[in-house]
Amino acid sequence: MSHTTEKRLSFGLPWLDDALGGGLRPGTLTVIAGATGAGKTQLGLRWANEGADQEGRRGVFFDLTSRGDPQHQEDYASRQFNWSIEEATELSARVGSILAADLPLPELYRPFAHIGRRATRPDVDPEAWHSWKTDMGRVLREGATFAYGQLARGVRRLVFDGVEPAERASDSIQLDYFEYLYEKVIRQDFDWAAREVLRERYRAHEAEVLARPYNSTSIGGLVLYTAPQVLLDDLIAEPIGKGDLFATANTVIVMGRTRNAGSLGRALCVIKHRGSACDDRVLTYNIGAEGLIPLPA
Repeated sequence: MSHTTEKRLSFGLPWLDDALGGGLRPGTLTVIAGATGAGKTQLGLRWANEGADQEGRRGVFFDLTSRGDPQHQEDYASRQFNWSIEEATELSARVGSILAADLPLPELYRPFAHIGRRATRPDVDPEAWHSWKTDMGRVLREGATFAYGQLARGVRRLVFDGVEPAERASDSIQLDYFEYLYEKVIRQDFDWAAREVLRERYRAHEAEVLARPYNSTSIGGLVLYTAPQVLLDDLIAEPIGKGDLFATANTVIVMGRTRNAGSLGRALCVIKHRGSACDDRVLTYNIGAEGLIPLPA
């Protein structure tokens, strides 16, 4: 396999990084799809944690779950990386001071925490869907504040966890939320991202914005998507989603169960890695106390 000289955003797992030609390409979107329990959150945390060594800052998490069932990022991070993740709160009141050097900004944000209802149109009644929509302005602005504040502080890895299946992006509050942040903040030049967040306050903070420049092409976005398929063969053979998310993703990795001699195992495969050499092998693994552990081929 040929590796390019491009600096990749690695997972810190040689067996997986090698399959990706060195890691994920900066400035691109990656989707990791698999059923609940496949290890997506732990793999996303591994990638976020590796940012400390590569860029000098760990990545950050958006936990998009909405039914009171968070993905336990704090527990995994503490056990596997000795990383004490804290949850960001009260972001609406901090827009004007988001660039303050002495303002700590925790690494985890849960925009839909404790709402207790599904985030897709077919699963809620019209009244609940209207309630979602009316609250989105506040939620989107808080998310933009969190994303831009992290990027201005040197973060280069953003992970979106807990995304549920949806036939169309317009039917999913989660995908609507993600696409707004991805297009309006993450992929924008730093000063335009700041304008989206600060709005009428931009001129008052322009000097602070210009003092914290960054290159949007150095940022990696990772979406952890809960697929309905459980078996890896089904994930490889069948479309895992419709709409812009999978069509525009540069890289797609699927994680699922395998059958072998009457027992179930776990494996993953890189099924798309646009613009890069990649390994077509199915990579088997177990999940232990330290996360994903490769198994002999």
